[in-house]
Amino acid sequence: MTIGMIVLVVVAVLVYLGAAQRVLDRLRLTDRAALLFLGAMVVGGFLPDIPITDNVSINIGGGIIPIVLAVYLFIKAGSTKEKVRAVLAALVTGGVVYAAMKIMPSEPTYNYFLDPMYLFAIIAAVVGYLAGRSRRSAFIAGSMGILLTDIFSRIEIAIYGGSGSMSIGGAGVFDAIVISGILALLLAEIFGESRERIQGGPSQDRPDSLKKGLSDVELSEELDREEMQKNEEEEEYKHEE
Repeated sequence: MTIGMIVLVVVAVLVYLGAAQRVLDRLRLTDRAALLFLGAMVVGGFLPDIPITDNVSINIGGGIIPIVLAVYLFIKAGSTKEKVRAVLAALVTGGVVYAAMKIMPSEPTYNYFLDPMYLFAIIAAVVGYLAGRSRRSAFIAGSMGILLTDIFSRIEIAIYGGSGSMSIGGAGVFDAIVISGILALLLAEIFGESRERIQGGPSQDRPDSLKKGLSDVELSEELDREEMQKNEEEEEYKHEE
C-alpha cells in the first residue's frame, strides 16, 4: 500500500470518528460525501486507467475523482473572488511545481533523503496555501497544481515532438496529489485559524455572496465570535467610563 493510500485510510478513519467535522463544515462537505470521495479515490487507484488518446490515459483515483472533488468545492466557494483565486492559485502552484521538477530529478537518487515526488507535494501544499489562502482554494490549488504538472508535461512533449505514454494522476503522482491537497488544507486550517485569532476574529463586513457560501455551522460559529467580540468591546468601554 502506497503512502497516498495510507493517508486516505487515516483521513477516512478520522472522518468516521468525527475528528474532522470542523474542517468538513468549512468545506461544506458532509461526513458521507467525504467518505464517498475518499473511498472512490482508494478504489479508483486500483482500477485500470481510462484511455484518452493512444498514449495518454487518466487514473480514476488520482485523476478523475480529485477533479470531481475540486469542481465540487469550486462550486461551493462563497464568492466569485474566491473562485478566481482558486483557479489562479492552482495555475501558480502547477507552474512552481513544474519548474521545481525541471531543477530536481523526478526519480529518487542518493542525493535526496526523501522521494522527490513527496518534496513536490510539500512545495505544492505550501504554494497552494499561500496562493489560495482559504481552505477550499488551498485544497484545490494543492491537489490540482500537482495534476496540472502532468498536463504541462504532456503539452511540452507534444510541442517538441516527443513520444511515450503518460497516465495523468497515476503512479507517484497519485501520492503527491493526496499529500499536497490534504497538507494544503491543514496549513489553511492551522494558520488561517491562528490569523483570525490574532486579528481578533473574522471580518464583520462579509459580502452577502460569501455568507451564502458558508455552511450553517460555519456561519453560526462566525456570528458567535462576532457577538463575543462585540460584548468584550462593550465591557471594556464600560470599564473605561
